[in-house]
Amino acid sequence: MSHAFPRRRTAVLGLAFVATAALLAGCSATPAPTATLEPGEAASGTIVVSTFPFGVEEFQQAIVDPFEEATGITVELDTGSNADRLSKLELNGDASGIDVMLISDYYAALGQSKDLFAEVDEAEVPNLAAISDFAKEAQYDGPAYSYQLNGTLYRTDQMTAAQAADWETFGDPEYAGKIAMPDISVTAGQLTVSGIADVFGSDPYDVDEAFSTMASWNDNVLQYYTSSTEVSSLLSQGEIAAAPALSGFATSLVASGAPIAWTAPAEGKFMATNRAMIPVGAPNTPAANAFIDYLLSVEAQTSSAAIVGDLPVNPGATVPAELTEIAGEAATDPIGDGYSTLDIDTIVKNRTAWVDRFAREVSSL
Repeated sequence: MSHAFPRRRTAVLGLAFVATAALLAGCSATPAPTATLEPGEAASGTIVVSTFPFGVEEFQQAIVDPFEEATGITVELDTGSNADRLSKLELNGDASGIDVMLISDYYAALGQSKDLFAEVDEAEVPNLAAISDFAKEAQYDGPAYSYQLNGTLYRTDQMTAAQAADWETFGDPEYAGKIAMPDISVTAGQLTVSGIADVFGSDPYDVDEAFSTMASWNDNVLQYYTSSTEVSSLLSQGEIAAAPALSGFATSLVASGAPIAWTAPAEGKFMATNRAMIPVGAPNTPAANAFIDYLLSVEAQTSSAAIVGDLPVNPGATVPAELTEIAGEAATDPIGDGYSTLDIDTIVKNRTAWVDRFAREVSSL
C-alpha cells in the first residue's frame, strides 16, 4: 500500500449533485469561491471546524485556544455525530460553510465516495512529513490526527489478561451471560468483526466465518452495545466480565480504581483513525490548512494526548503515562505492536450489506 500524499485528484462534484444541493440549500449552483494566499501572505480570518460532540471543552483547551493565539485565526466549532455531520455536508454541498471536518475514517471514506472532500495539499501542510505513515495512507484525502485501538475491556477479578487477549474466551461456557459485544454499527464493532474474521476465517473481510463464530457465542452475550456508556456501566456494575472495546474507553474506568483493565488481542489486531478533511468548496482553505498543520504538530499532538486522551500520530509527541499504561507500545507505535488499519474501500463497498446481515445472523439470534 502506498503511503505518499497526495494520492489522487478528487473528482469535482457532478452538475446534477450541485444543482440538487443548491435547491436544497436555497443558493446558487455556482461553487463558493475558495480563498487563496498570495506569496508570503499568512492565513487569517475565521474557520468553521466540524467535530465530535464529546470532549468539546477539552478540545477547545488543547487545540483551539493555542491555535487561535498562535495564528490570530478564529475557530468556530460545529458539533454532531459522524452520520449527521456528513449528511448535512452532502445536503448543503459548497454552501455548508465548513472549512475542516474531523471525522472517523469510515465516514471520511464514505464522503470521499460522494466527492465531498478535497485533497489536503502536502505543500500547504508541512507537518504531514512528520507524522507516521499509517496516518497518511493513500486511501484517504486527509490525514489521520489520532487513532483508536480495538482490544478487550475486562474485569481483573473475573478474568486474566491472557484470557482477555484470546478471542476464543468469548465463547468459553465459563462466561455464559457475562460478555458484551459491540454492535457492528459502532467503530469497535467493525474492528471486532474483522479481528474475528482474520483469526477464524481467511482474512479480515471473511464475514461469513466471523458472523457464524459470533453467533455461536450468543449464549455468553448479555448485550450488544452501541455506546461507551452502556459497556462502561455493565463493567462497573460487574454485570459482565469482558467486552471488545476501544482503548479510549478504558482511561476513566482504570483511573476510577475499579478492577478493570484493557488489553490488546493476541492476534486479529485492528485500529481505526480519526481524519482531518477539507470539504470541497471550503470558504477559507488557507486557514483550514493552517489548522490541520497545527493539529499535526508535536505541540498540539502532545497537548491533545494529555488533555483529550487522543493517541498521537506524530512520533515526536509526548504520550502521558496513563495512556501507555493502558495500551503499552501501541500508544506510541501501533504498527510496530502488530496493529493494522482496514482497507476502507472494502468496508465502504460492503458496509450496508454487512450491517443488515449482522442484525439477522448475529445480534437478533
